[in-house]
Amino acid sequence: MLEKIKDISIEAEKILQERSLNHEDFRLKFLSRKGQLNDLFDEFKQVSGEIKRQVGQNLNLLKNRLDEIHKELQAGNSQSGSTAQGNKEDLTLPVIPNAVGTLHPLTLVRKKIVEVFARMGFNTEEGPEIESDWYNFSALNFAENHPAREMQDTFFVEKAAVQKDDLLLRTHTSNVQIRLMEYKKPPIRSIMVGRVYRNEAISARAHCQFHQVEGLFVDKNVSFRDLKDTLFHFAKEMFGKNTKIRLRPSYFPFTEPSAEIDVSCFICKGEGCNICKHTGWVEIAGSGMVDPNVLKNCDIDPEQYTGFAFGMGIERITMLKYGINDLRLFFENDIRFLKQFKGI
Repeated sequence: MLEKIKDISIEAEKILQERSLNHEDFRLKFLSRKGQLNDLFDEFKQVSGEIKRQVGQNLNLLKNRLDEIHKELQAGNSQSGSTAQGNKEDLTLPVIPNAVGTLHPLTLVRKKIVEVFARMGFNTEEGPEIESDWYNFSALNFAENHPAREMQDTFFVEKAAVQKDDLLLRTHTSNVQIRLMEYKKPPIRSIMVGRVYRNEAISARAHCQFHQVEGLFVDKNVSFRDLKDTLFHFAKEMFGKNTKIRLRPSYFPFTEPSAEIDVSCFICKGEGCNICKHTGWVEIAGSGMVDPNVLKNCDIDPEQYTGFAFGMGIERITMLKYGINDLRLFFENDIRFLKQFKGI
């Protein structure tokens, strides 16, 4: 009987090594009521007293080992899908490549913008999205009844007795500029990146939330030429070395003089297309020299320091970069849209 126990043990170990049976067939063959182990226990009743103790010990060891092998086969089948026909894992097969995802297009463009300005010496700053009226409007030279306040379509969180204490969702990242100039004195060279909110109807070209990048450079003898050169370098880095820019006079409460920044259309190379509305130019940003009143509000002497500021929407840059014609696609999480972007 000891020889039978040894033979069954060898057979079971071989099955485990070769995975020639699945866990259920193994159970039926060795551990079921009609299995080989049960037959051995029936035969054990006839064993003489001289070797009964030795046989009993070996039989119990065999039972425990068969239980362990059964569990290992069960775990292996659930992981690798082995079958009773004796299929083995072929270690020579090539691995299945992982379906690696990609970053959101807005994240890709934001990263690129930050990299470009970082090479020009700009730090990145962030600030609160729930802001007071002072940091969002008043400190930026918005008069109390200024029509530009209405143009912002603000989401108010809490109305206070004093207007400058009203809480609202920031309408631009310019609030970070004020906070930065309050605690850090010139020279300042930073960009402000983040989400902003405006109470607008959602459409292909507008949304109630979007992302902005704003820049601020304050130091002695900062000129409009510095602003132009900075944005010209950014445009070439972002859209190609042959990109040109133009500045159109505009108005913003917090800059004077102010200008809109256009770049030559990189789709049609200035010849005219749907992207540039057949003008050969596309608008990317607003900019200007920091208004002296804004510097005063931050306790910076405008007689000693000057600065420039600019702001652009990340969604707009992304739409231009990839030729996307519907702003809503950025927020719908449609995998068919998102998986098209592999990087810039």
